[in-house]
Amino acid sequence: MLKRTVYLLGLIWRQLRDDPGRAPRLAVRLLGRAVPGRPGAALRRSRLAVPRPRDPRRESADLRALLAHRPGPRQAPRPEPRPEPRLEPRPGPLPGASGHPAPGGAVLQFVTNALPLTNAGYTVRTHRIALAQRELGFDPHVVTRLGYPLSQGLGDTRARVEVDGVPYHRLLPWLPARDPLRDVARSAALAGPLVEAVRPRVLHAVSNHLNAAVALELGRRHGLPVVYEVRGFLEDSWLSRDPAHREDDDFYRLTRELETRRMTEADRVVTLGEAMRAEIAGRGVDPDKIITVPNGVDEAFLEPLPDAGEARAALGLAEGAPVIGLTSSFYGYEGIDTLIGAAALLRDGGTPVTLLLVGDGPELGALMRRAAGHGLPVEDRRPGGAGDGAGGARDGRVVFTGRVPMRSVRQYHAVLDVFAVPRRADRVCQLVTPLKPIEAMAGGIPVIASDVRALREIVEPGVTGTLTLPEDPEAWANSLADLIYSRDRRRKIGEAAREWVRAERTWRAVANRYRDAYP
Repeated sequence: MLKRTVYLLGLIWRQLRDDPGRAPRLAVRLLGRAVPGRPGAALRRSRLAVPRPRDPRRESADLRALLAHRPGPRQAPRPEPRPEPRLEPRPGPLPGASGHPAPGGAVLQFVTNALPLTNAGYTVRTHRIALAQRELGFDPHVVTRLGYPLSQGLGDTRARVEVDGVPYHRLLPWLPARDPLRDVARSAALAGPLVEAVRPRVLHAVSNHLNAAVALELGRRHGLPVVYEVRGFLEDSWLSRDPAHREDDDFYRLTRELETRRMTEADRVVTLGEAMRAEIAGRGVDPDKIITVPNGVDEAFLEPLPDAGEARAALGLAEGAPVIGLTSSFYGYEGIDTLIGAAALLRDGGTPVTLLLVGDGPELGALMRRAAGHGLPVEDRRPGGAGDGAGGARDGRVVFTGRVPMRSVRQYHAVLDVFAVPRRADRVCQLVTPLKPIEAMAGGIPVIASDVRALREIVEPGVTGTLTLPEDPEAWANSLADLIYSRDRRRKIGEAAREWVRAERTWRAVANRYRDAYP
């Protein structure tokens, strides 16, 4: 009880630091929850509550409710209902906002999570697109989902933060999320004053369907157009993460229906590649309203890579020893087990390599055990990890770094001879084009990738990279050996890849396509 009370006091202090005039109301609302005789009431009832364990029956019921709900037609702007109390400053001028309208108009983007607290391909794309849009004359604002970041256990109670000058707004209710249908209305009510303050020309929702539902509800209330950016297919990601999941499960079927409905209801649909565009059109969405805005990189990625000496020394890499690696989230569909199997075959064939695996995720432990099972020395370089588990070996090993800061990614790129994308042939991998290999290509690193539809959009075999069979360690070992033994080939592929990225895949270049996407 004492620990929870201290936590609540800390919450109050952080709020008062930003808005001292709120002291009486905050004290009553927060400390009043922690009354004697009700241990745990504050944590259970407050918005800091941990999300409930997944209940498939409840989730299916929630999805059915969302499908059954059909909002009315859009109408001219009307007064918003009074929003529920929330931890954010009272309406007023937005700090840091310019005193005059942006030439391209304001854009209000609705996302699931965001920088600075969540660093992933999803959040990096959000931020880089916002920065590029600002250079093009737009005024981008980003809004995270209801309860974030507190619903993720991240104790940052600020209702607004800025990252590189981009405003990030948070919808922070007093009570935790309980059911999706009600939370769409709550989100729209909390975001209503922000719509009035920012006066966006368009509402831009980003995967998944709940963000789209909020934007569509706001579009209905305020008479604004809605763009839905589909960055992945939630149901297919879910299917790929557990062999027990099936396409005939309620969650898969209902989620697919919801995603398709939101695409159909939006004025425009943005997606990442041609494979995804074809999938969306195949669901009955008008092809004329689907626009492709692929992943890109910041132009800083095109600069020469930093000196590799310091990173190699820190990782204990011998000069000249081949290093193959990746930066990724460690999910099963990424196929990292195939890469480990290929490394074991290379070692058995007399060509030991070092695998540098940068990232984290639910498959990390299984991947470490797989490497050890192949007899490959495992080094855990994460903070608090076991360190050098190779007994001094300097090749033929697997190095796990854990998640690294975004600013450090290029230091790891600098030590790589080859960047690997060993994705499986799962449906989600066939459709969704990842961001990480494009970052490596910008640095002139030759990329070897699984021959799946989405990766063919960024890798031209023999020109900007190499494609090989997915889920086939022997094919991967042979393709890697071809690259390892030919320094000149690696150099030519890396240079061609960098020039392709420079011409077509910077954020500035791809962001131009939003001019066509916004009605």
